[in-house]
Amino acid sequence: MRYGVAFWNILLKDMRTYYLKPPNVSWGIIFPLAWTGMIFVRSGSGLESLQGLLPGVMSISILFGTTSMLAVTVTLEKKGRSFERLLLAPIPFTLLMLAKTSGAIVFGIANSFVPLLLAGAIADLGGIQWHLVVPAIFLIAMASTFLGLFVAVSVSEVFEAQTFSNFIRFPMIFLCGLFFPISSLPAFLQPVSYALPLTYGVDVLQAGFNNPSAMSLPLDFAVLGFFCVGLFLISLRNIDRRWIA
Repeated sequence: MRYGVAFWNILLKDMRTYYLKPPNVSWGIIFPLAWTGMIFVRSGSGLESLQGLLPGVMSISILFGTTSMLAVTVTLEKKGRSFERLLLAPIPFTLLMLAKTSGAIVFGIANSFVPLLLAGAIADLGGIQWHLVVPAIFLIAMASTFLGLFVAVSVSEVFEAQTFSNFIRFPMIFLCGLFFPISSLPAFLQPVSYALPLTYGVDVLQAGFNNPSAMSLPLDFAVLGFFCVGLFLISLRNIDRRWIA
């Protein structure tokens, strides 16, 4: 019970301090809207193509929302030494970091539903396989959040966090199968594509929106789970070595 109260208070504090600020809320709406409009106009196709575009737009919205917010918030707290005070809280370190990252996960999930709601208002989205879409959204949000945590732990300044994030995010967008099938990429780039967590999340979303998937769904879920656990554990180890020890 004590740990649950501490977890909830940390999450609420981050939501009030960072995620529920008007610029962040509007950014969370405008950014997915801009991506939806850009990709829809660029494709030059009709409303019937929306289900083919949504997996990519939703994935990008989650990726940018989670990594941007977490990289900034954790870096600011470390620089302002408020993170050190937080370490004094009577809560296990692993649970503390889960509480710190839960706000970004929720923010990413909310971001993903913005283009979905917009598309549902103008087109029929019947036939969506929610049993695939919902867990895929959750796992993509977790993997992207822990990627943002990894970035935040690796730098000292906010501008460094944003630069490092972009260095990872933009290649990931073009190599994960959103715009080009992985099979059409040069042979030397295909192994890089399969080393990206977004590749597997996009593949599950494609299946959830009744589009062809490139890999087996159990493999997609297993690899996504592996990335979530691996990135989180690596980040915890780096925090312990660089910020605590």
